[in-house]
Amino acid sequence: MRISDFIEKKRDGGEHTEVEIRTFITEMVRGNVPDYMVSAWLMAAFIRGLSHSETVALTMAMAESGDTVDTSRIDGITADKHSTGGVGDKTSLIIAPIVASAGIKVAKLSGRGLGITGGTVDKIASIPGCRTELSTEEFFSTVDRVGMCISAQSGNLAPADKILYALRDVTATIDSIPLIASSIMSKKLASGAECIVLDVKCGNGAFMRTEEKAAELAQVMVDIGKSSGRRMCALVTDMSTPLGLAAGNAPEVREAIDVLSGKGPRDTREICLEIAAQMMYLSGKGELGSCRSQAEIIIDSGRAKAKLGEFISAIGGDPRVIEDTSLLPTAENCVEIKSLSEGFVKDINAEMIGRAALVAGAGRETKSDAVDYAAGVILAVKPGDKVTAGDTLCRIEASDRDKLMRAEEYARAAFGISDEPLERKPLILRTVV
Repeated sequence: MRISDFIEKKRDGGEHTEVEIRTFITEMVRGNVPDYMVSAWLMAAFIRGLSHSETVALTMAMAESGDTVDTSRIDGITADKHSTGGVGDKTSLIIAPIVASAGIKVAKLSGRGLGITGGTVDKIASIPGCRTELSTEEFFSTVDRVGMCISAQSGNLAPADKILYALRDVTATIDSIPLIASSIMSKKLASGAECIVLDVKCGNGAFMRTEEKAAELAQVMVDIGKSSGRRMCALVTDMSTPLGLAAGNAPEVREAIDVLSGKGPRDTREICLEIAAQMMYLSGKGELGSCRSQAEIIIDSGRAKAKLGEFISAIGGDPRVIEDTSLLPTAENCVEIKSLSEGFVKDINAEMIGRAALVAGAGRETKSDAVDYAAGVILAVKPGDKVTAGDTLCRIEASDRDKLMRAEEYARAAFGISDEPLERKPLILRTVV
C-alpha cells in the first residue's frame, strides 16, 4: 500500500479497510512514514471523519502497536476506570480500594499530570516512599497479593498514540471525537481490563466543554470497547467546578483518605461510589443498586481505607499516612483568598483553580517540569454556599513564595458571587451504555 494512496482515499471521503489502517499504523511506528504524511492524513481524517468500523480498527491497531498487559495471568475478573481529566480528580485513589475490597482485581496503568489536569501517578508519588515505576512482575504480584495496583504506564504502551497525539497537538486536529476516542481507548485496551468504566468530564475544567459533546465522545468509546469484547459503560460528569475541595497532589491524597475514613466532600464520595458500583456491576457482583450498597458498606466499615494502606505498603510507601496525613508533604507558604462581598457563591471556575494549582507548583507545563507535591489549592466553599465579606474562599499552598503570588491571581478570578441563592447542579449528568 502506498501511503499517498491511503491519504488520498480519506481526503476524497473514502472509507479505509482494517488492513489499510493496520498497515499505516505499523509503518508509522517503524518510522517509515514521515511526519508530513501522517499530518496530512490526520487533517483528512479530521475533516472527513472516521466511521465506526474505521475508529475501531484504528483503536485496535494503536493498542497493539506496542506493549500490552496480559491480564489472563491474574486470578479473577479485572476492572479499570478512566477519567478524561479534571481539576481535583482524586477518584482512582478511592475507587480502586473499594473495588479491590469487593474481590475484583484492579490492574491500573496511569499517567502523570500535564497542564491543569492532575495525574494519579503524581498523587501516589507524593506519599513518602511510594514507587510508581514497577516492573511487570512487581505489578502483577501486587495485583495478586493486594487485589489492586496503580503504576506508571510503560513507555511502549500504545506508541502509535504518542506519535499521533504529538502531531495532532501541532496541526489543529485535536478536536476530533474519533481521534480522541481512539487515543483514550487504545491505552485502555492495551491495559487489558475486562470491565471498564469511563468518567467523561464536561465543563470549563474539561476538554469537552458541553454535555452533548461529552456524551457523544462517551458513546463512541463505549461502542469501541464493546466491539473489542469489553464490558463498558460511561458517566458524563460536570467539571465546571473542581471535584471536592483539594486540587494538588498531597492535598488530594489527604482528601482521598478523608473520604475513605467516612468524611470528606460529598461530591467526591458520591462520584466514587457511583463509579465503583458500576465497576462492580459490570464485574458481576449483583444489580447496580446492590453494588452501590456494597460500596457504601466497604467505605463505612474501613475496609477500603485499610486496602489503600496495604497497597501503599506493597509499593514501598509508609502506610501510616492513612491514619496520620501530616506525614504527607506540607507547603511552607500559604495565602487565603477572601470574599470581597456578601452573597452566594455562584460558581468556582475549575479551569482557573487548575491554573492556580499549576503555577503554585502542583503541575507541569512541560513534561520535564519538576512538581511540588505539597502545592495546591484547598477550597473553603462550594457553589451555592453563603458568604460574607472577609470569609475565606480558598487557601493556596506552595513551597515557592513567588509561585504563590502568581497563583493568587488565577484563584481570585475563579469565584463569582451572586445576590441570589442558586440551585446546585447535578454532578452526574448521564450514563452511557
